[in-house]
Amino acid sequence: MFKFFHPNRIFQVTSKAPKYILFLFIVVLSVGLTEALILSPEDYKQSDAVRIMYVHVPAAWISLGIFSFITILSFSGFIFNNKNFFLISKSLAPSGFVFNIIALVTGSIWGKPTWGTWWAWDARITSMLILALFYAMYLISWRIYESEEKVFKITTFITILGIVNVPIIKYSVDWWNTLHQPASINILSKSSIHSSMLLPLLIMTAAFALFSLLIFLMKYNTELIKIKNKGLDRL
Repeated sequence: MFKFFHPNRIFQVTSKAPKYILFLFIVVLSVGLTEALILSPEDYKQSDAVRIMYVHVPAAWISLGIFSFITILSFSGFIFNNKNFFLISKSLAPSGFVFNIIALVTGSIWGKPTWGTWWAWDARITSMLILALFYAMYLISWRIYESEEKVFKITTFITILGIVNVPIIKYSVDWWNTLHQPASINILSKSSIHSSMLLPLLIMTAAFALFSLLIFLMKYNTELIKIKNKGLDRL
């Protein structure tokens, strides 16, 4: 069932979607920025510096989520010999890498007033840097290898190695004594963050997710156009 994907049929849907996603992104981002910059309160310790959280945390979440999804798609594509899964993974990777860099940069900006330094070899910061390296290796592999069979194998191997780092990022603040604060949001237990800060954080996460989807669709449509130009009738 995974072998027959018609580029024309897929493109009919994905080519129309970006304009709607862009509209939703602008609306959600506007609401999120209003909540984050105006309506949400200052932190009693960090003052207005805490507002960096509304960019830093969603960027980190999106980056981790995309890499996890890329790993699942790459492994599935390798097992089922499905080219479309690899094209989706390839199209997702650029936005994941960008959000990884945003998380690192905003983390450094946040660290200066909070820790007194732009960079510390903290467990979570270092593991996020390692994730960025895996993203870079993944993207470079698509650039340097022309053989599809080889690039599929190599990128799958990279993602399988890289996914080991994802739980390390998540639990690094629990496993080691780090500068980074423990998790404030817990799914299975009560979160320590106040609702006045949680709401804009979730809205900004939704905005970033929409932006990732927009970039993905643009990249994926480009890949589909390349396939159509090659005269292929299926992926």
